[in-house]
Amino acid sequence: MGRDAVTDAEGHPIVIAQEPGTGLSRRAGIWLVATFVGIALAALMSLIHLPYAILQPGPVTNTLGNGPEGKPLITVANKSTYPTTGALDFTTVAVLGGPTNPVNGWEWIGGHLDQTSEVVPEDELFPKGATTTEVDQESAAEMADSQQEAIAVALRGLGLTVPQVISIDSLVKGSPATGVLRTGDVVVSIDGRAVTTLEAVRAAIGAHKPGQRIAFMVRRAGQERALSVPTVASGGRTVVGVLLRTAFVFPVKVSINAGDVGGPSAGMMFSLAVYDKLTPGALTGGANIAGTGTIDSAGNVGPIGGIQQKLVGATRGGATWFLAPAGNCNEVVGHIPDGLKVVKVATFTQAREAVAAIAARQTASLLPCT
Repeated sequence: MGRDAVTDAEGHPIVIAQEPGTGLSRRAGIWLVATFVGIALAALMSLIHLPYAILQPGPVTNTLGNGPEGKPLITVANKSTYPTTGALDFTTVAVLGGPTNPVNGWEWIGGHLDQTSEVVPEDELFPKGATTTEVDQESAAEMADSQQEAIAVALRGLGLTVPQVISIDSLVKGSPATGVLRTGDVVVSIDGRAVTTLEAVRAAIGAHKPGQRIAFMVRRAGQERALSVPTVASGGRTVVGVLLRTAFVFPVKVSINAGDVGGPSAGMMFSLAVYDKLTPGALTGGANIAGTGTIDSAGNVGPIGGIQQKLVGATRGGATWFLAPAGNCNEVVGHIPDGLKVVKVATFTQAREAVAAIAARQTASLLPCT
C-alpha cells in the first residue's frame, strides 16, 4: 500500500482523526493577510499627502518657431524680419505638487528614485498661505515682465533707443500713498530728479526719513501732476506702500506668445530670438541650442531654478548646446547629460557671441561651467 496501516489488537484499521488541510490553510491565511496588508498599505500611500513638490524635466519650445495654435511665437510689426534656421529653445521644469495637488507617498518615493527629478519642500515653490491660483498669477506676471525686458535688450542690441519708465503697479493695503498715488501713474521724477529704474526710485524714497513727505511728479492720463506723498517705516526702510513695475516705450512692436508657461527664466532666450529675427542670416548657423536664464533691462543674465531638470529636457528636445547662467554653474557641474555641451554666460552680449561662435564652429574660446 506504500505506507504501514495502523490497526487495533484484532487487526481492524484505526482511523486517526486529522484536521483536513491544516498546513495549507495556515499558508493561505498568511498570504491572505499579507495581501490585505499590502492593499491597505498601497491605499494608505496613495492617500498620504506630503508637503513636498517634485521637479521634473519639462518640454522645450523653439523661440524661433511656432507657439500655441501653430502661430509664430515671436511676431514683429512695422519692421522687416529675416528667415532663420536652427533652434533657440527655452527650457522648462514640470512641477508635481502644490496646495491643490499634493504629492502622495508613492510619488514622493518615485521622485527620490528618479535621478532626473528633485524633491523639494513645497513652500520653496508655493509660499505658505498662497493658493495655486495666486502662484500662477505671479508666475504669469513674471513671464510678462521678462518678455518686455527681453524685447528691450534685443532692440538695444540692434542700436535702437528704448526709453524705460516706472509706473505704479498697485498699492499695498493701508498704504500711506492711498488717495495720492494711483495704479497706472507713471513716475516722472522724485524730488525733482528724473527716475527711470526701480533702483533709482527706491534710492530716492530711501533717502528720506519715515514720516517725511516726498515730492513725486507723475504722469496720469497724459498730464503731469505734482504730488506730495507721505512715508512710513517698514522693515527698517522708508516706504510709501506701492508696488512698482517697469515699462518700455518700444520703437518697434514685438509680441511674444509662449502660451501658459510662466516665470522669468526664458528671458535670455527670448532676447536672442528677437535679435535673430531682426537681423539677416541665421544667428545659430542651423545649430540646436537650448538655454535658460532671466534677463534684466541692462542685459544681465540671472540664475534660475531647476537647472538640472532643464539640462535633461534640453537633451530630450534634441539640443547639443546649452547656455547656462554663470550663477547656476555650481549646480551644472557633474549633472551634464551625455552629448550636451554647456556654455556659461552672464550677459546678453556673452550669450549672443556664444551663439555666433557655435554657428561659426569656433567654440574653443567658449567658457564651460567649472
